[in-house]
Amino acid sequence: MSELPWPQVSGALATITDPATIRSRTKRVLDAALAGETAFAVDLSKLGPCVDFVMQVTNENYPRGDIPFHGRYEHLKAGGVDRLAKLLATMGPADRVEQARALVDLVVVSVLLDAGAGPAWTYVEDGVTYSRSEGLAVASAAMFMEGAFSHDGSRRVTAEGLASLTVDRVSRGMQVSAQNPMTGLEGRATLLKRLETSLRSAPALFPGGRPGGMVDALLAQPQPVAATSLLRLLLFGFSTMWPARVTLEGIGFGDVWPWRGDGPDAWIPFHKLSQWLAYSLVEPLEHGGVRFTGVEELTGLPEYRNGGLFLDFGVLTLRDPSLATTELEASHPAIIEWRALTVQLLDRVGDEVCRRMGKTKQQLPLARVLQGGTWSAGRAIAKQKRPGGLPPLTLKSDGMVF
Repeated sequence: MSELPWPQVSGALATITDPATIRSRTKRVLDAALAGETAFAVDLSKLGPCVDFVMQVTNENYPRGDIPFHGRYEHLKAGGVDRLAKLLATMGPADRVEQARALVDLVVVSVLLDAGAGPAWTYVEDGVTYSRSEGLAVASAAMFMEGAFSHDGSRRVTAEGLASLTVDRVSRGMQVSAQNPMTGLEGRATLLKRLETSLRSAPALFPGGRPGGMVDALLAQPQPVAATSLLRLLLFGFSTMWPARVTLEGIGFGDVWPWRGDGPDAWIPFHKLSQWLAYSLVEPLEHGGVRFTGVEELTGLPEYRNGGLFLDFGVLTLRDPSLATTELEASHPAIIEWRALTVQLLDRVGDEVCRRMGKTKQQLPLARVLQGGTWSAGRAIAKQKRPGGLPPLTLKSDGMVF
């Protein structure tokens, strides 16, 4: 039996893994910014035109209003190719639970391989060239179908398979070369290797030593399952996978950062990749029979497309413009503040988008607003403003945060 505190969580661990804490801690940064005490000035009068653009992009992308979750599923269908259906077609008469295990396996490794790949990298599938997140998704699907993440060449992710995974194998799978360089390649390979440790360390959460085992763990819980419970499963179950930037009660967290103080009360949790993974896993887990409630409680994702949207529309401006010409670490105070402000502003955008579309937060959670939405709008405005659609700030990517 796993010793990890799931599904029952209390005390400080409950606080640091609660999306409500993300909102309350990032609100501190917004209050400081409005008081002129952060690296960014905030002009909320610019939020209206920003929402106008988000609505324009959303209506163009989803004219019928059928907006899916901002998850890996959409990237895995890049170019109009349903790679998920192709996977299921290879499984023959497998039951839906086993199908869900395979889908979860694929989504987990695909999300972990996704981070800023850099503007020069591309991936070619059947003569079609993909880049950035779509390219990474297509490449990860191809590697999965080749059995690259299993020990026996099967279309699964197994701890044994990850143990033998090398940087060279990931590089070949991603078609990386001197002429096709990728940012953060070693970080991605290291992350997958560390996934092996997590799978072995939490057999109650990942029966069978594979990510897809979480289907069984969640089906064993009373239905529907709170989305926060899924998030906590991911945070605790994969805790040994991330660099432990902070540790609480023996559990490390990779996307929690100190801001203007010491100790847990000064930490700002973002859990960006874990929340995106949660969004991405809802559909494959539902395929296996898990039901969810409270998805709207999860926050928006503080990454460079959403954050760049607010900089490019002037909702946020740097007090020191020179920061825009410097490569910044994820731990830099300005990056922490940028991400915190992004969380707060996404809530405001989400509320306004719901109002304009006549939807409740339950009907149109941030998982859909982002997809509609802010992420696509951030990419679109970046392309208008900078060659190659580069983000407005230069980030040093380690393949694990953005």
